Amino acid sequence: MSLDPTRTPVLIGIGQCVERDDVVTTVDLCARAAELAVEDAPGIREKVQRLSMVSVIFSPASEGAATEVCDRLGLPDVAREMTTPGGNTPQWLMNRACEQIVRGELETTIVVGAESTRSMRKANPDQDFMRASLETREEGGPKDEVVGASMRGMLSQAEIEANLVRPADTYPVFENALAAKLGTDPEGSRARIAAFMARSSEIAAKNPMAWFQDVRSPEWIATPTPDNRLTAEPYTKCMNSFMNVDQGAALVVTTLAIARELGLDGQAIFPWAGANSADLVPIEREDLAASPAIRAAAAATFEAAGVGLEEIDFIDLYSCFPVAVQISAREIGLALDDPRGLTQTGGMSFFGGPGNNYTTHGIAAVALRLREGGRLGYVTGNGGILSKHSIGIYGNVAPSRPFQLADTSAAQQAIQDSALEWTCEAEGEAVVDAGTVVYGRDGSPAFAPVIATLPDGKRICAVADAATLPTLAGTALEGRTIRVTGAHPPTFAL
Repeated sequence: MSLDPTRTPVLIGIGQCVERDDVVTTVDLCARAAELAVEDAPGIREKVQRLSMVSVIFSPASEGAATEVCDRLGLPDVAREMTTPGGNTPQWLMNRACEQIVRGELETTIVVGAESTRSMRKANPDQDFMRASLETREEGGPKDEVVGASMRGMLSQAEIEANLVRPADTYPVFENALAAKLGTDPEGSRARIAAFMARSSEIAAKNPMAWFQDVRSPEWIATPTPDNRLTAEPYTKCMNSFMNVDQGAALVVTTLAIARELGLDGQAIFPWAGANSADLVPIEREDLAASPAIRAAAAATFEAAGVGLEEIDFIDLYSCFPVAVQISAREIGLALDDPRGLTQTGGMSFFGGPGNNYTTHGIAAVALRLREGGRLGYVTGNGGILSKHSIGIYGNVAPSRPFQLADTSAAQQAIQDSALEWTCEAEGEAVVDAGTVVYGRDGSPAFAPVIATLPDGKRICAVADAATLPTLAGTALEGRTIRVTGAHPPTFAL
């Protein structure tokens, strides 16, 4: 099938920025990155029709931030929008833009995002980065259109009541479910994680956009120390995404016809296919160490692109926490020690985790590698609590068929139909499916949540009671029988 160049999407402009010294705003960084992306594609500025800004979650931003970026760029007449939260949104925006270009509904757009968390905390050390974007938005100001799936429904009332809401507490639960499946204890999990993270640090060390450029050994990553304390079993501090960064990235997407008109088709990267999907709330998932949504979206993307994993040259898996990388790899049959690597940026622990915008950097890194050589790249984005997923395949040559946003609706319905029943109230025994021990800064257990199964098959979230909690340091809870009591939330004892 011959491609219609007026309806063939191409990525022709890439811009990334990092600020280590001056105090800047999120809009500053977005404007810098977008300007670099436009400069990377001379002549494209006058053709931009829309600017899509990725939601800001860790630093101050107004509800009209996309308009502010457009003003900085001298783009007064373009459509502007911001996304709902979610680390999947950069790839979701790419998938949507490409589909709209194929339909003839769009020609040129900018996808941009940033976080200025380092600057915010330098200017105001007491600012809570988890609430910054909400607390700094002024009522009554201009508001940009908001697009994307809501974050509502990512957690059930059971998780909320048990305070199992922070990603830093919930992802370790998934990690320990994976450990139980693989038959490893917390120390063994740390060793497995440290092996692939050490290789990621080597990638970051060569990336001028990475926040940390020190190669870390597996021993350094896995060993708890005062500077690398345990945060939640089995994670040490450096296994968490590092959010205290000032980073921005932007992508310019247009048609092959316009790229040719501007003489830029030689640097064009072709989106071949993409897909979006969503998992259930954690307590409803049959397997806490798997993602049927990633499995479905990946399979659909590969099928739509007409290629297999063995044909992919460059890979960047979303890396907010180690288990997200491992599950994403397992769902496509990718080994953790695959010589192609699991990241092109260095991963969110070493490259940096600029909120929802990391995947914009991931796409940029893969696209830059494709400009150098190779043929195909694979990028994933993940939002929520391993909840929302968007995947894309990119090539440095035109695909044999038009870009396709793959249909995952049947798989999505099957996921919804698989939901387990749950309750917020119980008395009696339950078997732990997965849990974690969250540590305070002093190294003592501060909180121990579990997801467990009751004799009637229903799931429940419970937290260790005051007498049990101090005894749980270094404990693997998976498969243990516990005594659950009470409601809202239930507590447990061994």
